[in-house]
Order: sequence, then structure tokens, then C-alpha cells
Amino acid sequence: MRFTRALSAAVVLLGLAAAPAAADSSPSASPSGDGDAPTTAGTSFRTATEFEQGQAATASGAAGDYLYWSFPADAGQRPTVKATVKLPETHAAQTWRVDVYDGLRRRQACQWGVQARTADAGTSSVELACVLRTVRAWTEPWANDPLPGTYYVRLTAVNVPTSDLGVPVSAEVRADSKDIGGAAAVDGSLAEPLVPGIAVTSGTGSASEDDEDDRGAVLSAIEPEDGWSSGWWSDRWVWSGIGAVLAALAGIGGYALTRGSGRPTRVPPGA
Repeated sequence: MRFTRALSAAVVLLGLAAAPAAADSSPSASPSGDGDAPTTAGTSFRTATEFEQGQAATASGAAGDYLYWSFPADAGQRPTVKATVKLPETHAAQTWRVDVYDGLRRRQACQWGVQARTADAGTSSVELACVLRTVRAWTEPWANDPLPGTYYVRLTAVNVPTSDLGVPVSAEVRADSKDIGGAAAVDGSLAEPLVPGIAVTSGTGSASEDDEDDRGAVLSAIEPEDGWSSGWWSDRWVWSGIGAVLAALAGIGGYALTRGSGRPTRVPPGA
């Protein structure tokens, strides 16, 4: 009877503990609308146009231009970048390519997706996609793992025929993330996310108040909807707790099954 009550209580605790884990594993929420989505693109890393995940950033340009955008990605997220380029009715074959760089401006490889595609003559549009690896809270200095911070998207046409240079095009870029949760958790985290201006604002040198204001102005204004994670909490802690509860129940069950009915009855000598 005691074992049955203990098992019932453990099942209740298991359900309560699993609830936040299920919430963490769901895809990240997108902004409610694209009302503030940008309609221009930068021409370099320094002038990249910022947009939030879930927004559809658009821009007009020309074949041969480099178009740059940037968005935030936090630890535990696996970003997916999609780009659509609309071409004029008359054009030669063009090969379009989308590349994604992390906060250290290191090009990140795509796990899957069509990163480059050739639009044959007369094709009205071309669609590209790049699914990145899961962002890690911390990594070894020699590794090329994606780290939390700003990510840059570069869209351009390569090997454009001379006749098509300057041909007007329009582009749309969107970034979404799937929350991987504790499966991607690591021991350790960055002191600060890799965003533009963080090294300047984190400096300890003396400066006047005006200089400090100027330094703060260069800090990137974009961050995840719920803020940057601290890096230490993940649903791995929840599953570790569940494992501890199950181990304790196994010990209690084993004891209840093997202890018997108590000490054996003593038989008086000569009986």
C-alpha cells in the first residue's frame, strides 16, 4: 500500500516536471506581425539592416549588389534562413546565393537547404534556404560552432552576365528558429552575446559621459523576444530531476519486494 501511494505521487511529480520541458522544446514564437519589418538592406556587415526573427524583411536592389541583413539568435536555437528573389521578365541565367555569418563574421555551414540556385532565363523567382546548426552557449576557441549573438545574412548573385548587371530585382528574407532545448546544452556560457558594439560598451577604460553615450549608441538594438538567456538553465535539469525521482522509486520498489514479511519467528528449543 505504501509503495502504491509513493508511485502515485511520483507520477504526479513526473507530469509537473515534464510540463516545462515540453514548453521549452516547442518552436519559438514569432512576432505578432510584420508592421515594423524593414524594407531596405545594407551593403556591408557594418550597415546590415536589423530585423527580428519571424519578420519578413524586404528590399529592392540590382543584380550584382550585395544585400545584408542581421538578426539575433540565442543559445539552444536552430535558425532557418529563407530568401526569395523576384526577377524581371527578361534576364539571362543567374545564380543566386545566400550566406549566413555569426557575430564573429565567420561563415556558418548549412546543415541542409538549397543555399545556391540558378535561375534560368525567363524564371520569375528563385527561392533559397539555409538551416544552421544549433547555436551553442559556449565553445572551444578553435571550434567554428555558432554562438549566441547577431547573425548576418548576405544575399547576392554570382557570375552575373555583363548584360544583366544592374537589372532591378526585389528580395525577401525571413529567419525562424526551432528551440532544441536541453539536447544542445553545454557546460559554460559566453560572458556577453556576440553583438555589434559589445566589446566597446564592455570596456573598463575611463571616459567622459558624452563618450559613454556615443559608445552605447553603437550597440546592436536587436535581441531575442525574451532577452538573452543566461546559458546555465535548460530543460536538461528537468530531465535530470526526473531521472533522480525514477531511480529513487526503483530503490523503494526493490526494497518493498525483497524485504519479506519481517524477521522470522523464533522456534523455542526442544519444541
